[in-house]
Amino acid sequence: MGPDWFRFFGAPEPLITAYENGNNQLLWFTLGITAVLTIWGLYALSGAGLIRRLPLLRLGLVVITGIYLLRGLLLIPTILYVPYPEGAFDYWSSAIVLVYGLVHAIGVWKSWAAWNGHAT
Repeated sequence: MGPDWFRFFGAPEPLITAYENGNNQLLWFTLGITAVLTIWGLYALSGAGLIRRLPLLRLGLVVITGIYLLRGLLLIPTILYVPYPEGAFDYWSSAIVLVYGLVHAIGVWKSWAAWNGHAT
């Protein structure tokens, strides 16, 4: 959707300017993030039993949960040390990712016994 969408989602201005000048690095970076989040979504669906069991499911979900929680916890230093108006994206993205991490953590905790072949 172009430079305006990159700005809306908080991409750094130097990368947007480079994109406007024909450099596709930001586009490839965005597609990479999309691929990773798609894979993580598939692992969440697999953990919930909605699709077939994926390889290394438990390890994958624990790592994914940890990454979401660590990224989400950046909300605390962001609130404390980044008091500038452009920080709205940082606040919202950290809060959203923290919620993702908490939901994943609850799901992993509730499903752990079932993944080991025991009733929950």
